[in-house]
Amino acid sequence: MTRIVIVSARVGAGHDGAAYALAERLGHHDVEILDFLDLLPKTFGRRLCGLYHRQLEVAPRSWDWTLRALNTAGPARLAARAATLACDRLSAALGDGPDLAISTYPLATHALGALRTRGTLAAPLAVYLTDPSVHRLCVSGIANLHLAPNRDAGAQALAWGARQVDLAAPLVRARFRPATAAERSRARERLGLPPSERLALVVAGSWGVGQIRETAHDVAASGAAVPVVVCGRNTALHDQLVAAGYPYVFGWVEDMPGLMHAVDAVVQNAGGLTTSEALASGLPVVTYRCLPGHGRANATVLDRIGTVPWIRTAGDLAAALASAQPPAAAALPTGDPIPLLEKLLDVA
Repeated sequence: MTRIVIVSARVGAGHDGAAYALAERLGHHDVEILDFLDLLPKTFGRRLCGLYHRQLEVAPRSWDWTLRALNTAGPARLAARAATLACDRLSAALGDGPDLAISTYPLATHALGALRTRGTLAAPLAVYLTDPSVHRLCVSGIANLHLAPNRDAGAQALAWGARQVDLAAPLVRARFRPATAAERSRARERLGLPPSERLALVVAGSWGVGQIRETAHDVAASGAAVPVVVCGRNTALHDQLVAAGYPYVFGWVEDMPGLMHAVDAVVQNAGGLTTSEALASGLPVVTYRCLPGHGRANATVLDRIGTVPWIRTAGDLAAALASAQPPAAAALPTGDPIPLLEKLLDVA
């Protein structure tokens, strides 16, 4: 049996979500998932994740500046070089070597690329791009293949120096699919949601960061939908919303497919994994009060390609929720990444 190693990172849920979806689809191989943060020396990985989380909570605009700086050659090279701090532990974890290495996290991409340059990793390297917009740091000219979620992302990856780019629809778990009327009713009853009102799911990733209270207020004030808010692991936000009188507030949700079966639209702020899951569920999605940095970059691309509109004002939000429809099938990305990845095994 061929061995495939996927290197992700627990930075939010998007990178891990892609990694586990890939592992599920590649289950007929021997698949192992590694967390890049655990491969860094001492407590550096935990501190790096904590710093990013804190930055988004306390000074989100600084993340915009950080990404802008990393999109230039010098800082990007420094970040890629810093990623090699994980090489010793990564090499040990790879052992005799996999038949294919896949990265779903930018710094992991550069660590794997460094091992290929050194001759430590002989297997082909594929990069699965998790965001609609592609940052310079997401791309490595050493990788054999980059998988992009749309043509715009593919063009960006080529411009940043990718050797080969193929398009593939974002992978999500099979349960993210359009619900029948009966499934919708059962989901609402199970979750304690009103049976007939129009519901808008307000999401902000696994960390629940961004202007979520303001978004919930604007959705409620619009009169076009009742907000159903998912706070992820942000317990303080959960408690604040409950105290403010919002009736439908959730913390960490294990059954996100079931929750999406219960709602009529999704309001998001980052354009990552949850957006892909919502689109796969046949739901209309809008971007609103998006996060600086990757959130705005993703919002720009999704709006430009006609998949998810970027709503700037409360008035426009009301109109968008009142008329929101799922994007036409022709506007959604297609293509199965699994055959493209397995092709690398054939030429290794």
